[in-house]
Amino acid sequence: MKVVIIGGHGKVAMHLAGLLADRGDQVTSWVRNPDHVDEVAATGATPAVVDVELCDVDEMAGLLAGRDAVVWSAGAGGGDPTRTAAVDRDAAIRSIDAAAAAGVRRYVMVSYFGARPDHGVPADHSFHAYAEAKAAADEHLRSSGLDWTVLGPSGLTDDPGTGRIESGGGVSPGQVPRADVAAVAAAVLAAPATIGRTIEFNSGDVPIDRAIAVAT
Repeated sequence: MKVVIIGGHGKVAMHLAGLLADRGDQVTSWVRNPDHVDEVAATGATPAVVDVELCDVDEMAGLLAGRDAVVWSAGAGGGDPTRTAAVDRDAAIRSIDAAAAAGVRRYVMVSYFGARPDHGVPADHSFHAYAEAKAAADEHLRSSGLDWTVLGPSGLTDDPGTGRIESGGGVSPGQVPRADVAAVAAAVLAAPATIGRTIEFNSGDVPIDRAIAVAT
């Protein structure tokens, strides 16, 4: 599979690139900063310097042509509501439209546990801009006609991955290692049954392949 990871220098993306490359996928990781090229290349991915804040839909579509799947793992990093909207909402939406224009059907969005239009984050909370941006991007993806999966990991940690999660009805937000988020993304790319599904998850006791087979 030919996969483009957008936000390729992020911690989840770096784990994911290595997992995909190790299983034989052809991975291109988009990074904004040329200084990150060598680190990304060390994962086995091919780095490409692409600033998604500056690219329009046509430019992105040209770069995505011939690929099989896109994984959005980019983010503004919080702090600046204007840039959060520009990256986490606007650039994400353009990438979705670009994937559709390029004929790239499979799209996996790394979002967060609880992302939805009625997220409930108060307008004066520092997380509000991010919650608004992710809600808009996720909803745009769901209505895009693409073969989408939205991932909703809980609070991220840098603990070693366990390969096990919990998901499904009744699961409350918790924590999950970034390495396991990457493993879930890799697993759903290879699991057509996850198309059209939103999967919220924490660390848990169920092997990832089994958990995503039953998660809703």
